[in-house]
Amino acid sequence: MDNIILTGMPSCGKSTLGRMLAKDLGYDFIDTDDVIIQRNGCPLKDILDNEGLDGFIRREEEAVCSVNVTHAVIATGGSVVYSPKAMEHLKSLGRVVYLCLDFKEIERRLGDLHERGVAIAPGKTLRDLFDERTPLYNQYADLAISIQNGNTTRQSVNAIKRHL
Repeated sequence: MDNIILTGMPSCGKSTLGRMLAKDLGYDFIDTDDVIIQRNGCPLKDILDNEGLDGFIRREEEAVCSVNVTHAVIATGGSVVYSPKAMEHLKSLGRVVYLCLDFKEIERRLGDLHERGVAIAPGKTLRDLFDERTPLYNQYADLAISIQNGNTTRQSVNAIKRHL
Protein backbone atom coordinates (compact mmCIF):
# COMPACT_ATOMS: atom_id res chain seq x y z
CA MET A 1 0.00 0.00 0.00
CA ASP A 2 1.53 3.31 -1.05
CA ASN A 3 -0.74 6.38 -0.94
CA ILE A 4 -4.36 6.46 0.14
CA ILE A 5 -6.52 9.07 -1.55
CA LEU A 6 -9.79 10.04 0.13
CA THR A 7 -12.64 11.40 -1.99
CA GLY A 8 -16.24 12.24 -1.21
CA MET A 9 -18.69 15.05 -0.67
CA PRO A 10 -17.77 18.13 1.34
CA SER A 11 -18.10 17.44 5.08
CA CYS A 12 -17.92 13.65 4.74
CA GLY A 13 -14.77 13.64 6.89
CA LYS A 14 -11.93 13.40 4.37
CA SER A 15 -9.61 15.77 6.25
CA THR A 16 -10.56 14.75 9.78
CA LEU A 17 -10.41 11.02 9.09
CA GLY A 18 -7.40 11.46 6.83
CA ARG A 19 -5.30 13.08 9.56
CA MET A 20 -6.06 10.29 12.01
CA LEU A 21 -5.56 7.56 9.40
CA ALA A 22 -2.19 9.05 8.41
CA LYS A 23 -1.09 9.16 12.04
CA ASP A 24 -2.16 5.54 12.59
CA LEU A 25 -0.25 4.38 9.50
CA GLY A 26 2.81 6.56 10.07
CA TYR A 27 2.07 8.34 6.77
CA ASP A 28 2.22 12.02 5.85
CA PHE A 29 -1.07 13.87 5.43
CA ILE A 30 -1.85 16.18 2.52
CA ASP A 31 -5.07 18.12 2.02
CA THR A 32 -5.35 19.19 -1.61
CA ASP A 33 -7.50 22.18 -0.59
CA ASP A 34 -4.44 23.44 1.32
CA VAL A 35 -2.29 22.88 -1.78
CA ILE A 36 -4.73 25.01 -3.83
CA ILE A 37 -4.67 27.76 -1.20
CA GLN A 38 -0.85 27.74 -1.00
CA ARG A 39 -0.39 27.78 -4.78
CA ASN A 40 -2.89 30.60 -5.28
CA GLY A 41 -2.34 32.66 -2.14
CA CYS A 42 -6.03 33.02 -1.36
CA PRO A 43 -8.99 31.10 0.10
CA LEU A 44 -10.98 28.70 -2.07
CA LYS A 45 -13.99 31.01 -1.80
CA ASP A 46 -12.02 33.85 -3.42
CA ILE A 47 -11.06 31.67 -6.40
CA LEU A 48 -14.71 30.68 -6.86
CA ASP A 49 -15.87 34.31 -6.53
CA ASN A 50 -13.26 35.67 -8.94
CA GLU A 51 -12.91 32.87 -11.50
CA GLY A 52 -16.15 30.92 -11.24
CA LEU A 53 -16.55 27.17 -11.18
CA ASP A 54 -14.55 26.50 -14.37
CA GLY A 55 -11.61 28.59 -13.12
CA PHE A 56 -11.71 26.83 -9.78
CA ILE A 57 -11.74 23.38 -11.40
CA ARG A 58 -8.74 24.38 -13.53
CA ARG A 59 -6.80 25.60 -10.49
CA GLU A 60 -7.75 22.50 -8.53
CA GLU A 61 -6.55 20.27 -11.37
CA GLU A 62 -3.20 22.11 -11.53
CA ALA A 63 -2.73 21.84 -7.77
CA VAL A 64 -3.70 18.16 -7.56
CA CYS A 65 -1.48 17.23 -10.49
CA SER A 66 1.46 18.93 -8.72
CA VAL A 67 1.20 16.47 -5.81
CA ASN A 68 3.80 13.74 -6.12
CA VAL A 69 4.33 11.90 -2.83
CA THR A 70 4.72 8.45 -1.34
CA HIS A 71 3.43 7.06 1.93
CA ALA A 72 0.76 9.71 2.37
CA VAL A 73 -2.94 10.00 3.00
CA ILE A 74 -4.30 12.58 0.56
CA ALA A 75 -7.63 14.26 1.31
CA THR A 76 -9.10 15.79 -1.84
CA GLY A 77 -11.62 18.53 -2.39
CA GLY A 78 -15.06 17.22 -3.21
CA SER A 79 -14.96 18.69 -6.71
CA VAL A 80 -11.78 16.87 -7.80
CA VAL A 81 -13.94 14.27 -9.58
CA TYR A 82 -14.83 16.88 -12.22
CA SER A 83 -11.29 16.58 -13.61
CA PRO A 84 -10.46 13.28 -15.31
CA LYS A 85 -6.83 14.43 -15.52
CA ALA A 86 -6.63 15.04 -11.75
CA MET A 87 -8.34 11.73 -10.99
CA GLU A 88 -6.01 9.78 -13.28
CA HIS A 89 -3.06 11.42 -11.55
CA LEU A 90 -4.43 10.51 -8.11
CA LYS A 91 -5.13 6.93 -9.21
CA SER A 92 -1.50 6.68 -10.37
CA LEU A 93 -0.43 7.63 -6.83
CA GLY A 94 -2.41 5.01 -4.90
CA ARG A 95 -5.81 3.66 -3.90
CA VAL A 96 -8.79 5.97 -4.20
CA VAL A 97 -11.19 5.52 -1.29
CA TYR A 98 -14.66 7.07 -1.59
CA LEU A 99 -16.08 8.00 1.81
CA CYS A 100 -19.84 7.63 1.40
CA LEU A 101 -22.11 9.60 3.70
CA ASP A 102 -25.85 9.92 3.26
CA PHE A 103 -27.33 13.14 1.93
CA LYS A 104 -29.18 14.13 5.11
CA GLU A 105 -25.98 14.00 7.16
CA ILE A 106 -24.02 16.00 4.59
CA GLU A 107 -26.79 18.59 4.54
CA ARG A 108 -26.71 18.78 8.34
CA ARG A 109 -22.93 19.16 8.49
CA LEU A 110 -22.34 21.61 5.66
CA GLY A 111 -24.05 24.86 6.50
CA ASP A 112 -23.41 27.77 4.12
CA LEU A 113 -22.07 26.35 0.83
CA HIS A 114 -20.66 29.70 -0.30
CA GLU A 115 -18.76 30.39 2.92
CA ARG A 116 -17.40 26.83 2.88
CA GLY A 117 -16.02 27.41 -0.61
CA VAL A 118 -18.00 24.53 -2.09
CA ALA A 119 -17.59 24.35 -5.87
CA ILE A 120 -21.16 24.45 -7.09
CA ALA A 121 -22.64 25.91 -10.27
CA PRO A 122 -25.01 28.86 -9.90
CA GLY A 123 -28.59 27.77 -9.43
CA LYS A 124 -27.71 24.25 -8.29
CA THR A 125 -28.76 22.88 -4.93
CA LEU A 126 -26.83 20.67 -2.57
CA ARG A 127 -29.09 17.82 -3.67
CA ASP A 128 -28.17 18.48 -7.31
CA LEU A 129 -24.49 18.42 -6.36
CA PHE A 130 -24.87 15.16 -4.43
CA ASP A 131 -26.74 13.49 -7.31
CA GLU A 132 -24.20 14.77 -9.86
CA ARG A 133 -21.06 13.77 -7.95
CA THR A 134 -22.05 10.40 -6.48
CA PRO A 135 -21.68 8.48 -9.77
CA LEU A 136 -18.31 10.15 -10.36
CA TYR A 137 -17.01 9.18 -6.90
CA ASN A 138 -18.10 5.60 -7.58
CA GLN A 139 -16.54 5.63 -11.05
CA TYR A 140 -13.08 6.55 -9.77
CA ALA A 141 -13.11 4.68 -6.45
CA ASP A 142 -11.02 1.59 -5.89
CA LEU A 143 -12.93 1.19 -2.65
CA ALA A 144 -16.13 2.75 -1.29
CA ILE A 145 -16.63 2.87 2.47
CA SER A 146 -19.87 3.91 4.11
CA ILE A 147 -19.29 6.35 6.95
CA GLN A 148 -22.06 5.62 9.41
CA ASN A 149 -23.95 8.44 11.08
CA GLY A 150 -23.20 8.41 14.79
CA ASN A 151 -19.85 6.63 14.46
CA THR A 152 -16.94 8.24 16.24
CA THR A 153 -13.94 9.38 14.24
CA ARG A 154 -12.00 6.42 15.60
CA GLN A 155 -14.71 3.95 14.52
CA SER A 156 -14.73 5.44 11.01
CA VAL A 157 -10.92 5.31 10.72
CA ASN A 158 -10.93 1.71 11.92
CA ALA A 159 -13.55 0.87 9.27
CA ILE A 160 -11.31 2.35 6.58
CA LYS A 161 -8.26 0.44 7.86
CA ARG A 162 -10.19 -2.85 7.85
CA HIS A 163 -10.88 -2.45 4.14
CA LEU A 164 -7.45 -1.33 2.96
